[in-house]
Amino acid sequence: MKRETISTPNAPKSLFYSQAMKYGGFVFVAGQVAIDPADGTLVTGSIDIQTRRVLDNIQTILKAAGTSLEQSLESVCFLADMADFSAFNATYKEYFPHDPPPRTTVQAKLPLEGARIEIRIIAAAPGS
Repeated sequence: MKRETISTPNAPKSLFYSQAMKYGGFVFVAGQVAIDPADGTLVTGSIDIQTRRVLDNIQTILKAAGTSLEQSLESVCFLADMADFSAFNATYKEYFPHDPPPRTTVQAKLPLEGARIEIRIIAAAPGS
């Protein structure tokens, strides 16, 4: 099997890692923070605003890989402050209204100043 790098101009770019890799029927999306793909800046504001930007970016990457959030198999979420957990969870549930993937949520020091959330996803790639 050959791995395939997934890249779309409609999601944030990095000089250090790929947006995602597709391999063996799976898509592994790199951890995403609330970066606006249009200008590469951090979207500031509430945990709700940042969570929406992160999940919108992940949706865009998954679409480029030929799959979607509905095919998510695992989610790992990093919160800068666990006091944001309830508000984060409410927004997250909007993106996964039915059969959400298994999820791990932990508090972590995020590498980008002002980032409140980072999420990475593993999804199935049907037909791969």
